[in-house]
Amino acid sequence: MTAPKQSPELAPTVEELEAQERRLVFPRFTYDDAWALGSLLVELARERQAPVAIDIHRAGQQLFHAALPGSSPDNDAWIARKRRVVERYGAASYLVGARFRAKGTTFEESSRLDPDVYAAHGGSFPVTVEGVGVVGAVTVSGLPQLPDHRLVVEALEHFLSRA
Repeated sequence: MTAPKQSPELAPTVEELEAQERRLVFPRFTYDDAWALGSLLVELARERQAPVAIDIHRAGQQLFHAALPGSSPDNDAWIARKRRVVERYGAASYLVGARFRAKGTTFEESSRLDPDVYAAHGGSFPVTVEGVGVVGAVTVSGLPQLPDHRLVVEALEHFLSRA
């Protein structure tokens, strides 16, 4: 017996991704906020037995890092590459890649950036503070790029609903 075919997951549009960024803004972002958000991501990932690494940076400083069972050093390298995209473009790594795809090209073909240093793959989302702008990034690596992105967005939505 073969497994039933799953329909491919619909990727969000550039407009939907931009709306997420407008919506997911912090009133402030402290060390305690980084710990609470990172801990929430660990909890969500553990519930799903997701083999991920989680990282939160603010202003060049790592405020949170966790590596769950099944993750590897490669995940840390992906985190760094995705985070650099957020830091350079001020937008989610998945959104940056989607913008290139919407133009009929890819980030790797058209950004003129070293793919060993930058990766416009889903999983890194800007930490934006109201009235300030992008101050950091929260990043997950270990799942395919859309689930990585969605895990971060889910955690941000949950965290900010309590703020």
